Amino acid sequence: MQNYGLYIIGDEILSGRRQDAHLSKVISLLNARGLQLSWAHFLGDIPEQITALLKQSMARGDIAFSFGGIGATPDDYTRQCAADAAGVPITRHIEAESFILNRYGEAAHPKRVIMADFPQGADIIPNPVNQIAGFSLREHYFVPGFPDMGHPMVEWVLDTYYQDQFNQQDFVEASIIVNDAPESDLIDLMNHLLSTYPTLKVFSLPKTSARRIVELGVKGKSALVKQAMPELKDGVTALGYSWDEHEA
Repeated sequence: MQNYGLYIIGDEILSGRRQDAHLSKVISLLNARGLQLSWAHFLGDIPEQITALLKQSMARGDIAFSFGGIGATPDDYTRQCAADAAGVPITRHIEAESFILNRYGEAAHPKRVIMADFPQGADIIPNPVNQIAGFSLREHYFVPGFPDMGHPMVEWVLDTYYQDQFNQQDFVEASIIVNDAPESDLIDLMNHLLSTYPTLKVFSLPKTSARRIVELGVKGKSALVKQAMPELKDGVTALGYSWDEHEA
């Protein structure tokens, strides 16, 4: 199963001029289809960094969504970075150009039509809001940074291309709430579980409350999670701490 990743691009996110609305939404769209996000990058408008990371994720064969940087202004670098990462030139996409011409007429020239300049070989992603298309290249999907446009475009990509992957992953997580335990006291137990079940992930999440509690759990293949959880619970009890089942 391929990994799903996310790029969120733009100086305005890193400076705080705009707040990110994409990470939690993409996680939600994936989880609703039985998929998980494996990684995410927040990037400023630095072409060399964008290109280098795109080149890496394309080489890995990841499925990635990228928000931002596909407009027509000089600080919109993503289209050229995607082309450079794939080693192809930028060309005018005729269908994407027709959408822009239909919307803006003569006012599309000379600047708005730049948004139809895609890496050679790219396919379009329809934009349900203003019909200015995004594009896809090597299972990387480039959409506007505006949530009202970008989010339904990501949903369209998932439902159009990846239905065969929906709810196919054997991946679950389970956890307990450990009471009054400093997180450091749980480290040896976590390391023991990792050595016993190397394909599982072990996690601890301290929580802010009136008392000191830690959510402690494992995630991975369901059979292994089912096998590891009794050992985790017994280990916590052996350390002298009480625990409660975690209610999702």
